[in-house]
Formats: sequence, C-alpha cells, structure tokens
Amino acid sequence: MSLTVGALLEQTRDLLELEQLGSADGLAREIPSSDASGPGMVLAGFTERFVHQRIQVLGETEVTYLRSLAPDERTRILTLLFSYPIPCVMVTKGLALPDGVESAATAAGVAILRSRLKTLEFYRRITPFLEQAFAPTTSLHGSLADVYGVGLLFTGASGIGKSECVLDLVERGHRLVADDLVMVRRKGADILLGTGHPLQRHFMEIRGVGLIDVRSIFGIRAVRQQKRIEVVVVLQAWHEGMVAERTGLDMETTEILGVSIPKITVPLNPGKNLTVIAEVIAMNHLMRYAGEDPAQAFNERLKGHLLGKAEVQRYLLDDDE
Repeated sequence: MSLTVGALLEQTRDLLELEQLGSADGLAREIPSSDASGPGMVLAGFTERFVHQRIQVLGETEVTYLRSLAPDERTRILTLLFSYPIPCVMVTKGLALPDGVESAATAAGVAILRSRLKTLEFYRRITPFLEQAFAPTTSLHGSLADVYGVGLLFTGASGIGKSECVLDLVERGHRLVADDLVMVRRKGADILLGTGHPLQRHFMEIRGVGLIDVRSIFGIRAVRQQKRIEVVVVLQAWHEGMVAERTGLDMETTEILGVSIPKITVPLNPGKNLTVIAEVIAMNHLMRYAGEDPAQAFNERLKGHLLGKAEVQRYLLDDDE
C-alpha cells in the first residue's frame, strides 16, 4: 500500500501540527514505505546504505549540521540528498530551514512539511499512523463478536445462521463488532484486528426481519468498534458421514493475512444450542491462553490410568510365575 504526501498532510495536519513549505508539486508523490528516519550519513556524503524510500526527517541535529557547512559544501550535500527520489522532507521543532534547503527541494519537486513537535514526539505520533496506513488488510464474509473478551469470527455459507447466532450472543450480554462484512487489518506480526465497514457498522441483517440497529436496540454496551480476531468458528450444516472433531486434541488452524488462527468447525443440526457452544468456545480459548488445555489434561489422565492398569497386570503376571 502507499499514500501520497498530500494525503499524509491532510490526515495528520493536526496530529503532527504540520505546515507546508516550498512547492506544492511534491504533494502528489507517493510514500512507498511505512518508515520515517533521518538522512543520517547522507549529509556527510556517504550514500551506500541510504534508504531513500522513507520519509526524511530533519531534526535539530541535522539542521544544525547543515548550518555549520560552508555554502558550497551545503549546496553539494543538498544536491546529493535531493538527487534521490525521496517522498518528502519533514522538519521538526518548527526550525527555520538553512539557506538552500527550500530551493533545492523545489528544484527536485520534493515537498517540505514542518512540524512544531519535538523530534521524539514527532516520531512517537507518526509511527503508529504509518503502521496503520500500510498495514495489510482484507475483507471477509462473516460476523465478528466479542464473547467474554475473545474475538470470535463466525463464518460459513450464506444463510447458515451467523447473524442470528451473534444476535443471540448480544442478547445474552456480549458485543457485536461487525456483521456480514468484516474488515481485517494485521497489526505487527501476529495480531488481526476486525472492524465493520463504516457505512454498515453496528447494523445487522436478520432474514425475515430486515436491517436492525443493534446499538439503538440493545444500547451502546452491546457494540464495540474493533476487536482482535482470536478464533474462527466455521458453521457447517450437518450431513451423514461428516467427520467432526471429538476430543479437541487436533486443533485446526486457518491463515488470515499470513497469521495462523485457531479454527473450530461446528456442525449444525436441529436443536443445537449454538449460543452456548460459542460461549464455551470463548471460555475454552481463555483456558488455553492461561496454559490449561482440558483435552490434553484428560488425555494425560487417561494415559496415566491405562499405564497404571498395565503395571498392575504386569505385577499379577509376575506374581503368578
């Protein structure tokens, strides 16, 4: 993903306390990287490891260094810096630009944005914005609910009962995050955050009833804006010969945006209390997260019992001999 310098300016003008300097031609440039850093050794003439795709930040150290250079040397360094297709230059602390910086940037078609923030605070604010702007995203057909603090993503064929299950969970005090269309964003290496589409957030389609506003009916505590997706619950119609997990020892997983997520397939047949099963799935996940695995504990207990019986039988055989 990428965004333009102009879009960055509009979206972070207040957050980063930005003002535009120099030519506006550079506002159309794309920012191809989610990183921002100072030009470093480039200002000393060393360009071998220069990552020009990043936003280039000039703090007090860089500005003071440029001011200390003789005019001819400063011009040479600025020409070298702007010979690379850098996205833009950010100047922190509201510092005045050294002579030649603005003209060199204008000649290269690079926008200069100045922030009143101190350099450390500037990095603290821009880093999460860039991480979110460049985070991998996708959209999934399903319903997302917060059940006992666990994000359950319900998937399955259209009309299988995903929305009805989540509606029942909301009625029991749990929270709706998104219905029908779930927007998923990866944060870091292994966190998936799900949210609803802005136009349909907190609305649900219930077949035979139509669209309902969950927040208006059940109150603000029945909804939330986003939730980490922790378990995928696949709803599947029961059919003869269907193989279903019986012990929970062989946990299935599925991948979303390169992140492995536990997957539980729930076969549906008449009379099954899906809402209670969803609550148990959430509580069971919490137990696993706390280091307790009921299936594994039962398996170990069973193996211990069988080993104990085997020892008794061996003892009796040895005694008979």
